[in-house]
Amino acid sequence: MVGQVARIKPRRLGLVWLYCPYPVLARGLIDILDPDAKVHYGEDAPSSERPDLVLFCAGGAEDVGEGVRRLQAQAPEASVVVFGLSSDLSVARAGLQAGAKGFVHAGMQPSQVVRALTVAASGEVAVPRDLLKDLVAGREPVDLSGLTPRQQEILKLVAEGQTNAQIGRRLFLSESTVKQHLRAAYKVLKVRNRTEAAKLIRERANWD
Repeated sequence: MVGQVARIKPRRLGLVWLYCPYPVLARGLIDILDPDAKVHYGEDAPSSERPDLVLFCAGGAEDVGEGVRRLQAQAPEASVVVFGLSSDLSVARAGLQAGAKGFVHAGMQPSQVVRALTVAASGEVAVPRDLLKDLVAGREPVDLSGLTPRQQEILKLVAEGQTNAQIGRRLFLSESTVKQHLRAAYKVLKVRNRTEAAKLIRERANWD
């Protein structure tokens, strides 16, 4: 309407330097950050103005520390946040130990990523909830990926306190078959008995 002044929504993240070697991923992140940030995408820091935040896409834990320190040297006043391809505790830990202000990953919702970056830009540390307890405790999470679906199913019942006979009746398996699955699962989890296995499974449930 004539006489009215259009109100421009402020960019709450300011200038974000996106350092990402994956073009497709970078395109998606640029879309997510707009209109909350003015994005500078490239290997070199913006020359016209200082970035408020640096979003660093990391491939693995081995190079994260060096990358974070290098970006901090180029943009000393900016908060650096590491972006991982997955919810990888080792990448998150390496980044935070090097001085990063946060960690986000590709499994998060766009709104969660923006919210985490907003927290990091304010000077606070932003870490996904699924990794927070592991980072605070300084331990690795229980990795169940090496277990078969049947082994996971049996272990969850073990954690509930069920006996091999009860598990067998519930899953229509013989007790000897249940025992075989458990022995194989113990090797994967690197535990000695059902008590240790049940403890790990219960801890995993609490972390999740």
